[in-house]
Parts: sequence; structure tokens; C-alpha cells
Amino acid sequence: MDTPTLDEFSFRREKRQALLDQGINPYPAYYKKELSLSAIRQKYATLESDKESTDILITAGRLITKRGHGKASFGHLQDESGQLQIYTKLDVVGEDLYALYKTLDVGDIVGVSGIAFITHTGELTLKVQTFTLLSKALNPLPEKFHGLSDRELRYRKRYVDLIANPDVMDVFRKRSKIVSFIRHFLENKGFMEVETPVLHTMAGGAAAKPFITHHKALDMKQVLRIALELHLKRLIVGGFEKVFEIGRVFRNEGISYKHNPEYTLLELYQAYADVNDMMALMETLLSEAAKNITGSYVVPYGDIQIDFTPPFKRWPMADAINTYAGINIEGKDFASLQVAMKEKKIPIDPTHTSRGQLIMYLYDEFVEDHLIQPTYIIDYPIETSPLAKKHRSKAGLVERFELIVNTLEIANAFSELNDPIDQRERFEDQLKQKEAGDEEAHGMDDDFVEALEQGMPPTGGLGIGIDRVVMLLTNSQTIRDVLLFPHLKTKPDSKED
Repeated sequence: MDTPTLDEFSFRREKRQALLDQGINPYPAYYKKELSLSAIRQKYATLESDKESTDILITAGRLITKRGHGKASFGHLQDESGQLQIYTKLDVVGEDLYALYKTLDVGDIVGVSGIAFITHTGELTLKVQTFTLLSKALNPLPEKFHGLSDRELRYRKRYVDLIANPDVMDVFRKRSKIVSFIRHFLENKGFMEVETPVLHTMAGGAAAKPFITHHKALDMKQVLRIALELHLKRLIVGGFEKVFEIGRVFRNEGISYKHNPEYTLLELYQAYADVNDMMALMETLLSEAAKNITGSYVVPYGDIQIDFTPPFKRWPMADAINTYAGINIEGKDFASLQVAMKEKKIPIDPTHTSRGQLIMYLYDEFVEDHLIQPTYIIDYPIETSPLAKKHRSKAGLVERFELIVNTLEIANAFSELNDPIDQRERFEDQLKQKEAGDEEAHGMDDDFVEALEQGMPPTGGLGIGIDRVVMLLTNSQTIRDVLLFPHLKTKPDSKED
């Protein structure tokens, strides 16, 4: 065939039409693939160099290399299990099929049958006896199949990224195993998996700005959920004692290496438990997941080693702030904390109108970036934790922890607030903040308060960011690398924060 003078897409489209003109369907509906390429490799791993298999092997995959002239050609097929060399010879497949084979392009998907043998270079190869074109690829693979180097393009064309970069496919296999492990871990602990609504009448369960939509039939505003918490706790009120959900949540916030507006969250709730039970559950789950996926409690991440061996460090927030910001926040009210910050020349955001907001600012600015090994930050200010129970012995604090690993917030947990009067008052305080312009403050959820009025037992709750767990256990440096289809701007000109 003459060297193409058209662009590659047009040239391949002409090939497609030529096949149709010959009565060959380049997109048949079915092919019975009996073996994966890795199954063939495993089955004949010990095949001797002067032997051939006696079995006819039927497989299929994408043609990713093709070389040879005259009466014989070599190539490689690839499926999700790996690659295998194929050898196609004129006097074996016949003139018609060989002529068809010569028209194939790298990227085409083919079904082949043949026998296994070892080449003189020692490579296991399938000698093709017959083949079928299963899908004509009109777009070429990346140049010389070296893969995609443009990260933005990789995220936009994930389907090509998966073909070109086997390591990417391995990350998502591991992601599936991580989620499966977590699910079975919880089921073995007696938790029941449930599903709750994605569309809510109001945002709740977290401090975040929601995506807003409109329900046409009911003519009412709705929001995409920012958390799973409030519906799951209603189930605890109803009598279930151990529930969990793994689901997508949506937060109308910035994009960075650790943030995506749509992400996967696990939340679980256990009746007759508290924050200490959640702490024990969290470190057991995460350490066992690390060992199950990587084979060790010590996991490489970039140029460091993260040690998930339990127990994890427990560190009161006040002590951490004192260590890194040099401010002792204990005993200081809002005004005195402002004075201490001014003495340290720390800027004060005028929108921070409570002691708790100042404390969280100090923590975010001075502490979190120092936390590398798994660390529980405990004892949070009550003003920023409207759904957590007041601390049993420390005034102004709640029974809450966040688990930080390599500066990433991995989990958040409470002894859940179950006093309906206290909860209503907290919501009222949040409502004042919302009216003052805080878009992330909670609104008044009367139905949830009414549910608490029915009576909810002492309860421990835990939320885990699945995407960040996957980042840590797959040595992925950005959340986009563990999301099959991360959120991107319409035009490929954006950069991460």
C-alpha cells in the first residue's frame, strides 16, 4: 500500500470504507475471547524452545506494535492483563487474511487464534492461524507508543492514558482493591452498607459551599450533598446500630493536588461508641489496608517512608499550635488571642469572628504542613464543630479528631452530638455566621433536630477521604492521578493551585 498522503485520521477512515466495500464489518458485534494474554503467558511459561503448544488458543487485544515485510510479520497485542507477541505468516493464514493483516494499524483491536511457541530470541509468541478485526481505530496512539507526557492531556484523554501507560491502569486496580478491602473490613465488623440521597434540600454535615440545582417537577431548589452525615445519623435514630456509606460528595471549592470538587467519601456511624472507638477503628482499618495493598505497614511516598504501624500519635491541637506557632491558646478568649497573634505579627482575617475560627487559622497556617507521619489531632474548638459532642472534661472543646498523614487530612471523627437542644443552639449560631456571609456555615436543619428529639443513642462517627487514602497507598502525588476522570476546565490552560 502506498505511503499515506492524507492525515492519519482521514487515511484510516478510507481504510474503514475500503473494508466495508469488501463486505468486511470492521466493528462486529461479538467475539468469544477464551484466554487473557497473561493466562497464555502463565500457561506456557515453561514451554521449551523447540516445542509448540498443541492447544488452539483464542484471545483478543489491541495491536500496539507491528513490524515486518514480505510474507511474515510480528506484532504485539495488549489487553488489561499485559502484552503478548504475535507472529503472522502468509502460508499459515492464507493470502486473503494476510492481505487484511497488512492493512491493520497500530491501535486496531483484533481477535486471534493460534498456537504458542518460543522464538529464537526466547520470547513466548502466538503463531496466528486466523484473526478477526474487531474494531478499526481511527485515531492513532501517541507517537511511537511512548505514552502521553502532557499531564493535562492525560487527564482529558484518560482512555488513551490507560492504553499508553500500564502503571496508570495499575493505580486504578489498586484503588478498586482498596475500596473492596475497606468494604469487607467494615462488613466483618458488623457494619451494614446503605445508600442515602445525593440531592438534598439543604447542605449539611460539613462546612463547605454546595453546588446548587433545581428540581423542575417539584419547583424547588436542591443541592448536591456535601457530606453523608445527617442522613446516616437518622438511621441510627431509627434503630440501625452500625451503618456505612461509600459515596460521591460535591463541594463547590477550589481545585488543587489534594482537592477535587467531586470526590469519594466513606462515612460510618456506630451506636454506643465514641471518638475513642473511632480512633481505634480508624488506625486498624488504615494500617491493615496498607499491609493488604502494599505488603507492609511502612509505605513509600515520594522520597519519604510513611509508617502506618498502630497506634498513631495523638496530639491535642493546643499543644501542636504552641509548638509550631509559638502561641499558648489555652485560657485565651477571642480578644486575648487576637492580641497574642498581633504580637507575633500574624495577620487576622476580619471575617474570623470567633475564638474557634482564630484557632483553626493558626492550625491551618502553622501546624498541618508539619504533620508527615500518621497523627491524630484531637480536641477541637466547639465553634468550628457544630455536630460534635462537647468534651467531657475540657471546656470550650469537643470530642473530635482529624487524622493527618503527609499533610493530608485523611479522616474526621466525633463523639456525635445527640442532645437536640444543644444541636439546635449550635445550628442557630451557624445560621448567624451564614447570615454574616459565611457560605460554608451550616443552616438550620429542623428535620434533623426533630430526629434527634426522637432520641439517638451515644454514637461515634467517622469520615474518610477515599481518594486521599488511595493517593498514599499508590504513591500518587496528586488527587488527579487517582481519579479516572478528574474535574478540569473546559480549556486546557489551567494549573493546579
